[in-house]
Order: sequence, then structure tokens, then C-alpha cells
Amino acid sequence: MATSRSWRPHPIEGPFRAQLDDVGDLNHVFSDSFTERYRRDGMVGVRVPFLNVAIWRYAIEDADGGAMLWRDDRGHVVAFNMVHRSGTEGWMGPLAVRTEHQGLGTGKEIVARGIEWLKAQGATVIGLETMPRTMDNIGFYSKLGFLPGRLTLTTTLDSGYAEMPSKLLGRLSPQARDDAIAECRDLAQRLLPGYDYSREMSLTQELSLGDTVLLYDGDHLAGFALAHAAPLVEGRTREELRVLKLVVEDPSRFVDLVRAVADFARRSGTRRVSFRMQGEFLPAYQRLISLGGHVRWTDLRMSLADYEERRPAHGLVLSNWEI
Repeated sequence: MATSRSWRPHPIEGPFRAQLDDVGDLNHVFSDSFTERYRRDGMVGVRVPFLNVAIWRYAIEDADGGAMLWRDDRGHVVAFNMVHRSGTEGWMGPLAVRTEHQGLGTGKEIVARGIEWLKAQGATVIGLETMPRTMDNIGFYSKLGFLPGRLTLTTTLDSGYAEMPSKLLGRLSPQARDDAIAECRDLAQRLLPGYDYSREMSLTQELSLGDTVLLYDGDHLAGFALAHAAPLVEGRTREELRVLKLVVEDPSRFVDLVRAVADFARRSGTRRVSFRMQGEFLPAYQRLISLGGHVRWTDLRMSLADYEERRPAHGLVLSNWEI
């Protein structure tokens, strides 16, 4: 008599350090797992596309030792977690588990390893972002010690010329560029001690993904915004400039920096700019809306208990926890 037995996926090993040769497998796991997530949320017709190879390269090189993946006994990638650290600020994303390995503890393993790595690297902030409508995800991360915070509102603004062209890091001489990166690091650390976006700025230049807009008051750096113009999705044209980090010392200069970023977008042939506005900075959000901003998407920001992010005593620091 024939008997049936439940199927179980192959055992997994890891973490291994992700390499550029793994991008094809990473894209398949990413697309399949997030497409299934949308299906469970009732969005049946959504198919999540592959990410641009250049964006994967940025994610892997920015994560460095935190670019983790797991394989089954056949060598196939079954899970990954891109774990990033900007000085003492740590966050995870993207991360995904192949659908047939979900519900078996693999997700818990990859998040736990990410937390472990960030703590060993001296991170004092550990966070991630997830879809607020997905209660399963919120409950999953909550059981691992993450606490829900405010929403991040992805808000777009049409590009447009400013009175003067934006000052860009990439247009400076090598020595002046190094000096400007040091100024940006010092500004970020004055507002939030330990935060450091210099690695992301340098990597963006090296990979030709975008640039950093610099805002000066005379010789004094008043703010900066790191933005990527390279398409996020594989095979797409350039449609949106994505601001990854934005720091301004005086919140009253936020609009000036926004206009400078919109100018950079227009001159780089991009139709609009995307700002990921953390919900605690409501006056800046209101200013962006008053300029014609449109809310396109929301994410729930979650931080590990005792490793919550801090709001600067003055100034404005926007830090995207996605690539």
C-alpha cells in the first residue's frame, strides 16, 4: 500500500557572504517571496520585478560583511539578509526567504544573525522597515524583539530647475570631494553622534549611481542629500531620483535643500524626486506637501528594543532603511 508523507525542503547552511555572482539567485528569491507576500495580502495581480544589478551591487558592497545568504545542500540560495551599518546606525534590508522555506524558522535565523552582526559591529540603532498592512510580518518581527514606530511616507515631488544649479559632490576635484565628505560626516555626527554616511556617499560615486547634493551658507555646510538616479528595477528607464540620506542643520533650510535636489533631478533627466519622510518630522513633511508632494507608499519603521533610533535635538536627519 502506498503511503504519503509531507514534503520538507532541503536543509540549509550559512550564512555565506553574498557575491556579485549571486545576484541572479538573489533576484529570484526576492521576486518570488515578495510576490507571494502581496498575494497573501490580497494583491493577486502584483508581480514583483527583479532589481537592477547595479542596485544589488550597491547593497552587497554597502553591507560588506553584513551581506549574508544561506544555501541548501544543492547550492541554491534560499534566504538572504543585507545588513547595513552607517557608523552606529544599523538596519536590515532587503531580506527574504524562498517560499518553500518559510514557516520553518529560516526567517528567524536570518534576522537573528543580522542582529548579532550589528551588535558585534557596535551598532546602537538596529532597525528595519516592513509593510504596515502585513500583520504577519509585524507580529513576526515583534516576537524577535522589534517595536513598531512611526510610518515612513514615501513622498514624491516633480523635478524642476532652481535659480542656480545644485552643488554636487561629483563635480568637485578629488581633494575637495574628500574634504566635502568629511564635512558631511562631521555635520551628521553633530546632529546624531556616531552616524556616518561617508561610505554610502563614496560608494555612490564609485558605482555612478547618483550624487550627493551639497547645501552651503557661504563656506559653511548647511546640509546634504545623498540620492540615486539609477533605476531601481531591472530594465526600467530612469524615472525617479531616490533620496537615501538627507541631513540639514537648520530645519528652515529644508525647502532649500529639497529645491536643490529637485534641480539635480531635472538636470539628470529624471521626472521626479522620492523622499522617504519619517513620521516624526511632521513640519518637514508638511512643507514637502505644500510644495506639491504626493504620498505614494507607506512603510512601518521598527526598531529592536533598547536599540531604538534617536531624534536629533535640533536639525533634520532622514535615513532610508531600504536601498
